[in-house]
Amino acid sequence: PMAFKERPPYSTESSSSLHKKTHFLLVFVNRSLAMEKIKCFGFDMDYTLAVYKSPEYESLGFDLTVERLVSIGYPQDLLRFVYDPTFPTRGLVFDTMHGNLLKVDAYGNILICVHGFNFLRGPEIRELYPNKFIQRDDTERFYILNTLFNLPETYLYACLVDFFSNCDRYTSCATGFKDGDLFMSFKSMFQDVRDAVDWVHFKGTLKEKTVENLEKYVVRDAKLPLLLSRMNEVARVFLATNSDYKYTDKIMKYLFDFPHGTAHRPWQSYFDLILVDSRKPLFFGEGTVLRQVDTATGRLKIGTYTGPLQHGIVYSGGSSDIVCDLLGVKGKDIVYIGDHIFGDILKSKKRQGWRTFLVIPELAQELHVWTEKSCESPTITFVSFNRLMSSLSLSFFLYRHLDSSSNERPDISAIQRRVKKVTHDMDMCYGMMGSLFRSGSRQTLFASQVMRYADLYAASFINLLYYPFSYLFRAAHVLVSSIWLLADCFLM
Repeated sequence: PMAFKERPPYSTESSSSLHKKTHFLLVFVNRSLAMEKIKCFGFDMDYTLAVYKSPEYESLGFDLTVERLVSIGYPQDLLRFVYDPTFPTRGLVFDTMHGNLLKVDAYGNILICVHGFNFLRGPEIRELYPNKFIQRDDTERFYILNTLFNLPETYLYACLVDFFSNCDRYTSCATGFKDGDLFMSFKSMFQDVRDAVDWVHFKGTLKEKTVENLEKYVVRDAKLPLLLSRMNEVARVFLATNSDYKYTDKIMKYLFDFPHGTAHRPWQSYFDLILVDSRKPLFFGEGTVLRQVDTATGRLKIGTYTGPLQHGIVYSGGSSDIVCDLLGVKGKDIVYIGDHIFGDILKSKKRQGWRTFLVIPELAQELHVWTEKSCESPTITFVSFNRLMSSLSLSFFLYRHLDSSSNERPDISAIQRRVKKVTHDMDMCYGMMGSLFRSGSRQTLFASQVMRYADLYAASFINLLYYPFSYLFRAAHVLVSSIWLLADCFLM
């Protein structure tokens, strides 16, 4: 993790149990936030309130997308593809010109480049990308796969490139594949996959199959109703989801309508305002017409709703401005909790100034690998990685008596090689594409976006259960600390 971490001050669990799981319960801080000043908590639903089980849910989406591609003319052989959760990670970039998956840092420097399942080396990367660099703002060419919903298609891009590259019927070229007089560019393949994914989500059977077997695909946590009940006592609470009412109702009933140790209440009673079909990120700008939902039929009532807030009523559309007006709050009064770094966090932060809490489910595994898991070599652990990085930092002292007139070149190559070896072994413990947050010691694009736009982040927002609502989440003074550290080094 990149930012300062807060340790839960108390817990409902036993001390021994909490000790084993403390790092999973942490809330991480990028910008200080006083909880006692928060008057409103806002929630996304998908992958926030409703956490989909991995890899079962991704496998379902992957299989349905492959079936859709086959139905529009792709080879039947694709039906043999099986989703592999160890390959994809969020935040990768797909190059629609060369068909590569790229892991990049905040500035567009390439950290990893994969063509199908072939990991390209430095010289190969430089042939395609001078200086191992891309222009991230070229959105016509580069597509960022930032959401958890993107994981199945991330793996599918690799599968398709690998399949066509190794199929005798097709000839590979720089920008796609040829079959006689037919040419399929990587860009057209990308568009086919994107259209197939959208079709599966909006017209296909993904939602239908999900609600048919909620226990298989959706996590149900007894602590969820407890936390929202406590939030209700200190602040207003609202829900803003892009999902339609019928799907939202089934998911929310599953999450709240079961014996969980607190008095049974309809799920709607946990929220002061409920908005479906919100169409984020448009919701954080001009928004759409606010309409009332007929909860008996799921249909929208005609006309724009212009009345006061009614508790228990479900609305469709609207905007972030309407939320503030109906709830009587301002931007800084709101903490919005979501998983979508662009649709939920970036837009709510940049356009409205809301405080933001990013849910990163993968963080639990990242923390597990970092704190507990050792690499395959019995002599290499993550503790040794930290020691090596400290040793590399201490090599600064070899240069402290040198200036621009010096010809002496201290040899730190041995420790650099050791760091490179341990870094590679450590990255492989996260999966084939390495950590979501880092590649070696370098931050990924995803990590930089988290630091820039999320005030708080955690593996689950339910971690807030272990903090009082008077708590001050305090960010570390990183810049000042770094300056004093350097000053100490010079004075030694």
